[in-house]
Amino acid sequence: MSQQILANLLLIVINAFWGLSYVFMKIGLGSLQAFNIVGLRFLLAFFIAGILFFKRLMLVTKKVIISSLMLGILLFGVFTFITFGVSMTSASNAGFLVSLTVIFVPLINCILVRRFPSWQIIIGLIFILSGIGLLTLKNSLAVNYGDFLCIIGALLYAVFIMLTGKFTKEDDPLTLGILQLGVAGILAMICSFLFETPSLPSSLDSWIAILGLGILCSAVGFIGQTFAQKFTTPTHTGLIFALEPIFAAVFAVLFLREIFTLRDIVGCSLIILGIVIAQVNTETLSKLKCKYKNL
Repeated sequence: MSQQILANLLLIVINAFWGLSYVFMKIGLGSLQAFNIVGLRFLLAFFIAGILFFKRLMLVTKKVIISSLMLGILLFGVFTFITFGVSMTSASNAGFLVSLTVIFVPLINCILVRRFPSWQIIIGLIFILSGIGLLTLKNSLAVNYGDFLCIIGALLYAVFIMLTGKFTKEDDPLTLGILQLGVAGILAMICSFLFETPSLPSSLDSWIAILGLGILCSAVGFIGQTFAQKFTTPTHTGLIFALEPIFAAVFAVLFLREIFTLRDIVGCSLIILGIVIAQVNTETLSKLKCKYKNL
């Protein structure tokens, strides 16, 4: 099994954690404010990862610090825009618009390299966009200020993915992943002290939510992402992120007792099909054609 396939599988597991994060967020928001939750989850992840990999942090360089600052600021910006966007629009609109990251990543990549995306990517994106629409759009899509903030959040996340792919090729991905969590957490807690009344979780459920967000969704999630992106492409990363709403829907059914309709099943199927189509590159098709001719 190639390193790229292993990296893609790791990204799928990470997206499962991020799908579960919606359940944790819903529980946490019952007693904690938005910036407070973002700050606690990232600082918890930073301290856990920092303790486990303390020796790696001792070898940090100025270049890694600068890269981590850039990624941490972007990470904080992503969660800020999405959080406030969700507060001003419906959950279905927000889920659809944030998932536009899978569209923005290949488009940004094509702009940077000055070429059109391959036909596999284009067809895959059409299926993915259709699937996300079926899975998340329950009402009519009306653009408002909250929708606009979610679009900005999706665009920032696409930039974050692109920069992570670049920096992990040049710097130590583990150190980079740990430090970016610290930067995002500090910025969020500063905003919490300025605009909210920060506090620690006051119930078992809220502690479970913060620990889940901090350990699984942040520490494992974002550090794992930096490792995985060292061995895969930004386009594949963005496409795999389309699985997040599928996992979110499954966990919502399991833990929040939400109804999973036929429309949701069709949406999930379209997303998976789109990812498979987009992952089949020209080289793979050529090998299949050669094998077919030799039969």
